[in-house]
Amino acid sequence: MTARLVDVALPLPLFRAFTYAVPDGLRHAVEPGARVVVPFRNRTAIGIVLGASTAVLAEGVVAKDIIDVPDERTAFRPDLLAVGRWMADYYVSPVGMVLRAALPAALGRASRAEPGIKTQRVLRLTQELETLLQRDALFKRAPQQRALYELLESLGGQSAVQHLIERLGCTEGVVKALVKRGVATVVLEPVDRDPFLSRPAPAPKVVTPSDAQRDAIAALKDGAPGDTFLLHGITGSGKTLVYIEFLRHVLHERGQSAIVLVPEIALTPQTVDRFRAVFGDQVAVLHSGLGDGERYDAWRALQRGDKRIAIGARSAVFAPLEKLGAIVVDEEHESTYKQGEAPRYHAREVAIVRAREAGAVVVLGSATPSLESWVNAKSGKYHLLSLPDRVGGGALPKVNIVDLRTEVGAGAPPQVRALRSILSAPLEAALHERLARNEQSLLLLNRRGFANFVTCPDGHVVACPNCAISLTYHRAPERMICHYCQHTETLQVTCGVCGAENMKQRGVGTQQVERLLNERFPSARVSRMDVDTTTGKWAHTEILDRVGRGEVDILLGTQMIAKGLDFPNVTLVGVIDADIGINLPDFRSSERTFQLLSQVAGRAGRGPKGGEVFIQTRTPGHHAVQCAVEHDFLRFVSEELPGRESPPYPPTLRLANVVVSGLDELAVAACAQQAADWLGERIAKMDDAVTLVGPAPCPIERIQNRWRWHLVLKTSRAGSLTRLMRSFLTRFELPAAHEMRVMFDRDPVALL
Repeated sequence: MTARLVDVALPLPLFRAFTYAVPDGLRHAVEPGARVVVPFRNRTAIGIVLGASTAVLAEGVVAKDIIDVPDERTAFRPDLLAVGRWMADYYVSPVGMVLRAALPAALGRASRAEPGIKTQRVLRLTQELETLLQRDALFKRAPQQRALYELLESLGGQSAVQHLIERLGCTEGVVKALVKRGVATVVLEPVDRDPFLSRPAPAPKVVTPSDAQRDAIAALKDGAPGDTFLLHGITGSGKTLVYIEFLRHVLHERGQSAIVLVPEIALTPQTVDRFRAVFGDQVAVLHSGLGDGERYDAWRALQRGDKRIAIGARSAVFAPLEKLGAIVVDEEHESTYKQGEAPRYHAREVAIVRAREAGAVVVLGSATPSLESWVNAKSGKYHLLSLPDRVGGGALPKVNIVDLRTEVGAGAPPQVRALRSILSAPLEAALHERLARNEQSLLLLNRRGFANFVTCPDGHVVACPNCAISLTYHRAPERMICHYCQHTETLQVTCGVCGAENMKQRGVGTQQVERLLNERFPSARVSRMDVDTTTGKWAHTEILDRVGRGEVDILLGTQMIAKGLDFPNVTLVGVIDADIGINLPDFRSSERTFQLLSQVAGRAGRGPKGGEVFIQTRTPGHHAVQCAVEHDFLRFVSEELPGRESPPYPPTLRLANVVVSGLDELAVAACAQQAADWLGERIAKMDDAVTLVGPAPCPIERIQNRWRWHLVLKTSRAGSLTRLMRSFLTRFELPAAHEMRVMFDRDPVALL
């Protein structure tokens, strides 16, 4: 009898599946989407079954048997398996790598195919003592045992042993004695590691939707399966209420499930609180800040259907939910939705495809939508919904521009110039005013560390030995760090190039601003929120909780404080330097600047006290700054889109970035030229479907000792680019020397 053959995807950088035989006697069924343990070369590996194999084995070749099927349920439902296949095709990535990226880390280890499940000891009553005489007789000389019995009885007959001991104040011996008497037993029960269970759920707020919110909610309820809606609402317009009311309909009236994506881990606690206030323990959290066990338990709870709303960053789009009815992508414009490693997917695009496969509705929400989403909405590909006003009739904050070129006169002392370049007189006065009124302020500087670089009098900058970038000076602890490879050095006293001793720190980071704030406002409670202060597991939550409780007067931070946060007592927002990033060699630099300024300005005045914003800049006439000052998204679009038409860049057409890297500079340049020649020959036969630009050195030409050259592909035909790059990645031969690699990034958010 011929063995049944199936195709299995393995997490290998190979564009193929592997054929295995299905033996008798496996624990669970071998179905598409199932996780299987298979032999591969001299080891075992975890793979995903794609379906029945059509492979014809050569004479004498016998397919290896699947070793085990560890799960009762398939890891990938049909809709999610289809999404994985689409991702592999669109992003030109091996399907095994794609499917592996969609699973929790705990499910990818062949050495432990069944991840450990946390258990707890539970004391359970086994005998009912109905009369007082029975109890008096049994517990005559054991009052603590009787108290434990009756406590357990009041709790429904069972409870965790540790909880009982803590509540009664007894010892382990009392539990053992009760078991020995035969009236109770101790059993092990699985317990989900949910880090948010210990966080008190806030009471739900009773809010009456505005007319615009009601219209948006009604439109979403009427949406057809697979529809995509762009919810464009100004900051503070109540987009979250629209999400919640729509999901209430999806869960309670349709009996379906939902996914809510947020761009930053920092936003997760506030988002979870808002949804838990309405949906209780139906909410599970998925993001990289969780431990492997916590993430696995949340994944299992969603797969079982115990929880029906998944909230998290981009990887939450793969939540194993059944009957998926809605996917919300909050702040859909954020670049953090783009995965930085293979497979380099964009969670927004994956969400749209998953909704199409599952018959769900997608809601893309933003006050500053990406130009791609805006063009899709205006062309009719997406349905456009609008929330033009702040809830409760609140007004957008007044935005003031501070021109740093004229803020300090040329004749001012150096100390004054240094101070005012960081904290202008109007902004300092506004901070004093808020402190006097017991109101809170938010200050944005999208650059961490103390100083941007260290230089000698002759202009030699202390650079990273591994990357083509300067080292950033950090004050606490004192060191110089490369923010790309994490190389660390002690602060140099003399220049390593010319030997000069008068080393200077240049540029401003959040640590330096924090020190200045503590000097100028000694009584203020200042808190800093950046990568350096949020490395701990609950660091984001602890800082934001302190802000919410009014224990922070001034919150200083990088872009992680610029979006999604809602604190009614924040009445002042200051942007220390709006010019960071505005002139980067990237076609999205103006768009990102406008979005960042608009989003952070929207953190002010979200309560009845109103708000005010100060933007410090040396380019006050730049259209990104001007449009942010006026809260005018439509004007920004009208001024930015023409610049994307000639030369053409997204959304006018589609883009892909091909990066060649290696250990030798000249070899990388030669290889990049060979790649360009290879692609150019094939593009010439494609009726100009694809345009090739380059090759050229990347803007940051060396990272982690690897030299980098890139070439850019432009096209209006997605299929043509897919076929070209699949051919290139499978057929182009890289030189064996210098550890040469090729990276393909489709729809890049930056060309750096």
